[in-house]
Amino acid sequence: MVELRPVGPRDAEVLYRVYASTRVEELAVTSWDEAQKDAFLRAQFAAQDASWRENYGDASFDVIVVDGEPAGRLYLHRGGSEIRIVEVALLPEHRGKGVGTALLRDVVAEGKRVTIHVERMNPALRLYERLGFEVAEDKGVYLFLERQVKTAS
Repeated sequence: MVELRPVGPRDAEVLYRVYASTRVEELAVTSWDEAQKDAFLRAQFAAQDASWRENYGDASFDVIVVDGEPAGRLYLHRGGSEIRIVEVALLPEHRGKGVGTALLRDVVAEGKRVTIHVERMNPALRLYERLGFEVAEDKGVYLFLERQVKTAS
């Protein structure tokens, strides 16, 4: 069973693990030892979290829970006519099992335009395409994707 619950003070370490898991391949090519990687990732995680909370202060910051265990994070900013997916990420052991698909379908079902920035090489890009997202703007490393509201014809 997949559930969402608001991020709380005790979630910092699991949220960090989710973040760090998304940077493994990128850091694999460095000559840094594990302590250096950890220090870098913790600093980057803190900066990202502070930026998102400043820029999306009224967003929902949720922990994705699968069968009672924290599995990822879903941060959504719901505007008047748009839902911005600020972040959706799962721990590696929960990827490719339909969790992200189910969550994103629920977001799309809210009936608003949905947008997200995605790194060009992110494997989840295929998921967004399957769910009807299209490239609205090419920003180099990132693609700005949108899924327009589908109206009955």
